[in-house]
Amino acid sequence: MNINIHDSWKYYLEDELKKTYFNSLVNFLKLEYETTTCFPPENQIFNAFNHCHFDDVKVVIIGQDPYHDVGQANGLCFSVNDGIKHPPSLINIFKEIENDLGVPYPKSGNLMRWADQGVLLLNATLTVRAHQAGSHQKKGWEQFTNAVIKTISNNKEQVIFLLWGGFAKQKDKLIDDKKHHILTSGHPSPLSANRGFWFGNGHFSKTNSLLEQAFLPQILW
Repeated sequence: MNINIHDSWKYYLEDELKKTYFNSLVNFLKLEYETTTCFPPENQIFNAFNHCHFDDVKVVIIGQDPYHDVGQANGLCFSVNDGIKHPPSLINIFKEIENDLGVPYPKSGNLMRWADQGVLLLNATLTVRAHQAGSHQKKGWEQFTNAVIKTISNNKEQVIFLLWGGFAKQKDKLIDDKKHHILTSGHPSPLSANRGFWFGNGHFSKTNSLLEQAFLPQILW
């Protein structure tokens, strides 16, 4: 399996990629991709890093698991490929953007346009077996993505971390809140959103306000 991660990340993660657990993870993934259907496609596993280079990271959004139905996952959390029906969480994200910023609801659920502006769309687990949610959890991905979060925290400043839901909020202990901004809210999934824990969080306007204060370009959400 080719670890096709952008050189800007390899510089910081070189030691991590050589660790025993990561080697075991790669061996596990080789077998999984050879013997079962897995998502995202192998050449898109590191899309989050390849579309948002280390030096460009301004915002980090943390998800848990890739989508596990055919054609959905493209290596960015909450994102689906062009032409794919928007999953419920993504619908609620777009509705909040519409309410928060007055931006019209988009046709495409492909968030590559965010990644290219410096939004790291990081799932804690980067792969999944088809139709089996959570099937690649606890195989080493979480250790790797925790190291990514720590690396950003240690080597950058003024990054805005958007932690949505209980799982993502647990990552706050990896982030130096004296150097960075942490915004938290409920998860955009219908279960959380319909109970009043998502809508109205204003995270998209707040993020742009913080970027403006840091003299950085705002995100076109």
